[in-house]
Amino acid sequence: MDLLDNLLKAFIPMFVAVDLIGVVPFFLGVTSGMDARRRARLVRQSVATASLIAIAFVFAGRALFAFMGISISDFMIAGGAVLFIISVSDLVSHGKEEAAPDMSVGVVPLGTPLLAGPAVLATAVILLGNYGVLATVLSVVINLFLAGLAFHYSHVIVRVLGRSGSRAFSKIMQLVLAAYGIMMIRQGLVNLIKDFS
Repeated sequence: MDLLDNLLKAFIPMFVAVDLIGVVPFFLGVTSGMDARRRARLVRQSVATASLIAIAFVFAGRALFAFMGISISDFMIAGGAVLFIISVSDLVSHGKEEAAPDMSVGVVPLGTPLLAGPAVLATAVILLGNYGVLATVLSVVINLFLAGLAFHYSHVIVRVLGRSGSRAFSKIMQLVLAAYGIMMIRQGLVNLIKDFS
């Protein structure tokens, strides 16, 4: 009963941290024009990457970051910079809409920092102290499984939008992604300033 109670308490903040509703549009933008087989492979790759990073961080994150002198704020700034660079690159590209997306996007930016980003890693550290290893790991696994399901069925939205609508939506989402990257950098910088003040 305690495990179930702890799992429920850990699930909700982890669900908020994963931000399932927010990452699905980015997945749609990245996979625009991709066939079903490649999209399914990308779903598996992104969820597997995020799961490995998040679970590894549960067990070794604090020690690793402390050893390397890296803070959550540093991670936020680096993750935000990666998102910004990728999104701006896609925004300014011309005549490349038909090119097959690079399968590495399942690792970066989908696996990390979108699914297993600073919010998820920081939340995992907090949950670990409050609810224990098992509840924390289960909350991560369940939430990332739900993200995989949402990614898998996101093609339904593409059918509704149509090909032109999907391309326009993709560009809009890349702009939002760039703004999200800037927000992560800003929050990281604010946290750093607070740490030094």
